Amino acid sequence: FKKINEQRERSVRRLQPPMAWRDGARLPYLGADIVVRIADSSSIGIRFDDQTRELHVSLPASATEQQLKDRVQGWLQNEARRIFAERLDIYASKLGVTFKGFALSSASTQWGSCTADGRIRLNWRLMHFALPNIDYVVAHELSHLREMNHGPQFWATVQSLLPEFETARKTLRDHERANLPTF
Repeated sequence: FKKINEQRERSVRRLQPPMAWRDGARLPYLGADIVVRIADSSSIGIRFDDQTRELHVSLPASATEQQLKDRVQGWLQNEARRIFAERLDIYASKLGVTFKGFALSSASTQWGSCTADGRIRLNWRLMHFALPNIDYVVAHELSHLREMNHGPQFWATVQSLLPEFETARKTLRDHERANLPTF
């Protein structure tokens, strides 16, 4: 019955219209919705108000929906660089490992990857999820610097950083891509 209900919920979500990129649009950011506010302006800028959970985007009156999407995506990617850098430093220090650098990814099937030489790629769309989910992917990729596999030692390393990592892992595995905004 649980699986049948989950399938029904997925079907209902698929029937919902795609996000309308306009003033008042809602967008997931760090696990909670924020509201996009468009200011008609000759200058171009973007600012997030943490108190009101509003993303203020200044665009000329002639701006298109695609220009709004591009500005919001750019902001999300800048936020991803900032937050991922912070989280990577925290968990690398806890684990006692060094990574060579990181880059953003737009992969359609992976949240992150790690090469044997210590280069990490993290999907910028993780910014739609709560911080514990981001931390799980960061810890997962950094754990590969100790174990380049998914064996028992690897999972023990992840668990040493995040004892309740299974919850975040399940959230990311069970999410519906169709529920994330398209850019």
